[in-house]
Amino acid sequence: MIILLGIVYSCSTPPTPKPRGYFRIGFPEKEYSLTPDALPYQFYRPNYSIIEPYNDPHTGPYDITIRIPENKADIHLSYKQIKGNLAAYTEESRKLAYNHTIKASSIQERLYVNNDQKVFGTIYHIKGNAASPMQFYLTDSAKHFLRGALYIREVPNYDSLQPVIKFIEQDIVKMIETTQWK
Repeated sequence: MIILLGIVYSCSTPPTPKPRGYFRIGFPEKEYSLTPDALPYQFYRPNYSIIEPYNDPHTGPYDITIRIPENKADIHLSYKQIKGNLAAYTEESRKLAYNHTIKASSIQERLYVNNDQKVFGTIYHIKGNAASPMQFYLTDSAKHFLRGALYIREVPNYDSLQPVIKFIEQDIVKMIETTQWK
């Protein structure tokens, strides 16, 4: 009788829901190759990425998107020639990065200097549920200016996107460290 009551009681309790989980994210092995020769800049990009023209009405001929389809990520790059307007370009880049302060919990700036290749710039690490977790600009301070921004095509949820952001940040750092002007 006690066993029968135990079975009836255990079957009548409502089931406990499982906590919400996230899918496991697989990452490809890191391998790099140079960007096409048609660009006025060159760097190593991940082999699992696709280079496409940046589709925006205000783009220049050397603006591209580096698409990483497996992670729903895009790195938008815009190139401009400097004609006495370096200060305007750097200020515009800073403003675009700091437009994310509404959703960002913090923005960390890191200066980048490569005297051998004449590549100088600033990297912005944007923490929190911002649309763009990383932005940067690079210049030689005389002719070339390159601005980049990482976007992930998902609802910004910093905690769940953190593995993807960390993975792609390594690729962006590789791109920055290998940038050369033509």
